[in-house]
Amino acid sequence: MKKNDELTIKIEDIGVNGEGIGHADGLALFVKDAIVGDIVRARVMKLQKTYGYAKLLEVVQPSDARTEAVCPIARSCGGCQIQEMNYEAQLAFKTKKVRENLIRIGKIDFEGEDAPVFHDCLGMENPFRYRNKAQFPVRRKNGKIQAGFYAGRTHDIIPCEDCAIGIEENQKILASILMHMENYHIEPYDEEKHSGLVRHVLIRKGFKTGEIMVCIVINGRKFPASEALTESLCRIPGMTDISLNINMAKTNRILGEELLQLYGNGYITDYIGTVRFRISPLSFYQVNPVQTEVLYGTALQYAGLTGKEQVFDLYCGVGTISLFLAQKASHVTGVEIVPQAIEDAKENARLNNMENTDFYAGAAEEVVPALYQQGRRADVVVVDPPRKGCDETLLETIVAMAPEKLVYVSCDSATLARDLKYLAAKGFRIREIQPVDMFPQCAAVECVTRLERHSDSISDLRELLPLAASRSQG
Repeated sequence: MKKNDELTIKIEDIGVNGEGIGHADGLALFVKDAIVGDIVRARVMKLQKTYGYAKLLEVVQPSDARTEAVCPIARSCGGCQIQEMNYEAQLAFKTKKVRENLIRIGKIDFEGEDAPVFHDCLGMENPFRYRNKAQFPVRRKNGKIQAGFYAGRTHDIIPCEDCAIGIEENQKILASILMHMENYHIEPYDEEKHSGLVRHVLIRKGFKTGEIMVCIVINGRKFPASEALTESLCRIPGMTDISLNINMAKTNRILGEELLQLYGNGYITDYIGTVRFRISPLSFYQVNPVQTEVLYGTALQYAGLTGKEQVFDLYCGVGTISLFLAQKASHVTGVEIVPQAIEDAKENARLNNMENTDFYAGAAEEVVPALYQQGRRADVVVVDPPRKGCDETLLETIVAMAPEKLVYVSCDSATLARDLKYLAAKGFRIREIQPVDMFPQCAAVECVTRLERHSDSISDLRELLPLAASRSQG
C-alpha cells in the first residue's frame, strides 16, 4: 500500500476523534465521516508504520446504522463526528467503547463472581439542541461577513449560524450582530494581518432560567454604535447580559481577561437540579445541562451520602459537583488548580447558602497531601480529572487516606481504565460503572465509577503518604 492508492474496506470501529477505522495490508486506516458497518472506497492520504489516514470517496454499502445528518454542514464542520450514525447505534458504540477499554487497559473482569455492574450508556430523549454554549469566529470571505465554526484542524471558517446541537436563539443573535457590522462598516478580525475588530461571538443560555448572554470578543476597546446593537439584541426574549471582551493579543486564545459591560450585571444564572449557579463569560460550566444533571445525580447516588460524611471533591472546577454533594454531606472540600474557578466556586456556595463547603486553589496532587498531613480526612472522595486522568501522586494519597468510597467521574475511558487498575491493585473494589452521553453526535463519552474500600490492610499503605508528600513538594 502507498499514498494515493484507492481501496475498498469495511469500517469496524471508531477512533477517539470520530474517524471510522478499517484495516488493509495489516494497517489500521482512519477514514473521516465513515461509521461502523460501512463498506467504503477511500484514497490513502498518509501512511505511518502501523496506521494511516484515508479520504472517504464513496460509501459503497452503507451501514444499517447510517442515517442522514440533520445538519447540512456536518461533514465539513467536523464538530459532530458521528451525526450520520443513528442515535441508538451511537449509544451502543459508546457503551462498547467504555467496556472494551476497561477490559483491555484496566484488566477488569466483568464475568467473575464479584464482577462490577456495568450499565449501558445513558442517552438523551432529544439528542439535538442540547448545547448551552457556542463560540463563533467571525471573518470576511468573498466580500461577505460570516460567522461559523472552524473546519477540523484548520482556521478556515465553515459558515453556520444555526448549529443543530446549539440553541435556536444562536441564529437570531448572529444575524443581528452581522447586520449591525454591515450597517456600521465594522470589520471582522483578520488573523494574518492582526487587523479588524470583531474576533468571536460567545453565546450562553441558562436552560432552566431561559437567561441568555452575549459576549463579543473584540480587537480593541470600543464598539461602534453599541447602544443600537444592545437595543437590537434586547428584543430577543431572554436576553439578560451583553458584554465586550477585550482581546488585542496576537494569539489563538479566544477570550481576553478584561470585560466591558453593555447591558446586565455580567452574568446569567442557571440550575443543575436545585443548585443555582452564576455564570460569567469567563466561567466554566458544563455545556449539556440536561445530561449534567444525570451525570452528577449518578455521582451523588454512588457517593451514598447520609449527611455525616466528610467529602473531598478533587478537580472541582467551579464547584458544580461539590455543591451537588454538599446537599447531603456534612462537609465538602473542593480542590482546583484554576484560581478563578475557585473564586466562582466560593461565590456559587454563597449563592446557595452552603456553608458546609471550603475550596482550595492548587494542584490536587499538592494540596491533598498537605491537607492530609494537617490531619484532614475524607470518608468519600470524588475525582473528576481532565482527559489525562489522575496524577499518580494524588492516587497514592487517596490510597493512603483510605476513604470508604471513591467516585471517579471521567471524560476519557482509557485513562479511567488505567487509574482503576492502579486503585484495584491498592485495595479498592470496583462496584459499578455508568457511561453517560454528555455529547450526542460526538465520539466522546463520560463515565461514573463507584469504588469501595474492601481491605483493612489498605491502612498499612499509609506509609505511601510521605512519598506522595515529598513528590508533590519536589
